[in-house]
Amino acid sequence: MKTLKDYDKNFDVFTASSGKDIVFRNVFEEPFKIYGLIDKENYRRLPRDISVKVSEGVDALCQNTAGGRVRFKTNSLYIALKAFVPSVNLMPHMALAGSLGFDVYERKDGEYLYLSTMFPGWGIDAINDIGKRGYFDCLVEFKEKRMRDITINFPLYNNVDDIFIGVEKSSELLSGDGYTNKKTVVYYGSSITQGGCASRPGNCYPSILSRRFDNDFYNMGFSGNAKGEDEMANYIAGMPMDIFVYDYDHNAPSVAHLEATHEKMFKTVRKAHPDLPIVIMPRPKYYLNDDEKKRRDIILKTYNNAVSSGDKNVYYIDNKDLTADCRDEGTVDGCHPNDFGFASMAKAVGSCLEGLM
Repeated sequence: MKTLKDYDKNFDVFTASSGKDIVFRNVFEEPFKIYGLIDKENYRRLPRDISVKVSEGVDALCQNTAGGRVRFKTNSLYIALKAFVPSVNLMPHMALAGSLGFDVYERKDGEYLYLSTMFPGWGIDAINDIGKRGYFDCLVEFKEKRMRDITINFPLYNNVDDIFIGVEKSSELLSGDGYTNKKTVVYYGSSITQGGCASRPGNCYPSILSRRFDNDFYNMGFSGNAKGEDEMANYIAGMPMDIFVYDYDHNAPSVAHLEATHEKMFKTVRKAHPDLPIVIMPRPKYYLNDDEKKRRDIILKTYNNAVSSGDKNVYYIDNKDLTADCRDEGTVDGCHPNDFGFASMAKAVGSCLEGLM
């Protein structure tokens, strides 16, 4: 039976198994450098001893590699990727390229240029193999041989077992230039922070902002499981960071829960970091119902109380500012941003961070 790629070659999935002279190396080897993962060797966003104390959901979700990146430089005519995932997370409202894909950028003359997204080697057949171990065998090819400073973003909603990067055998492979902005941002929140439902990893708002400011970040978004727990607040308070941004409105199970935890989390982080810029946000939604307005007011109260107490390093971004460019056209389901929604969020948060970076 013929498939779409038989009629349109642009939909074919390129593989690295085409006889090219490629040498593969594990991403844990020099000169590769991994960013955005706390427990790098296990591809985890939190140490296991911390995640199990927070909740079963956080323990599972911290294995999704949202915010994980590998950076390096090479003058190879192609970059190949072999990766193995323990299973496939298939969602009806999020593209596999976002939940499971790796996307590739080049930093050139101070700008990040999108090059390609690497898809599973078995392509759409993954739908028939949900729960089975999957693999990537992908290739990005260039027309000219020159040194490129490369960043590859890891999947937003999938675990990863192993990643290998391949380059031309005769090419140079060097350490990446690193981030020019040395400030690290920690983002904590719901599925929106984690990246649902960006079409590819680089389109979630923390990644967009990382490219805008050329800085490192940690994505502490835990889909459905960001509830401002004491264990989570205490761990974040101990993280080395220069800016903290948080929004877990959607995951607070009730108005009462949000009220009991939101200012408490702020105070926990503030006690550990007296001068840290902290950015507070409600859910990104333009038109609010009565329950959502109550939640917004609780979050705004945290901000107002901090300002009243003399805090000069706290910032609030309103839900309407987060969705000013997209209004109610910025989601796939009334909750999770599409790329339009994430671009609107990145614009608003970026305007706030501009003076802090």
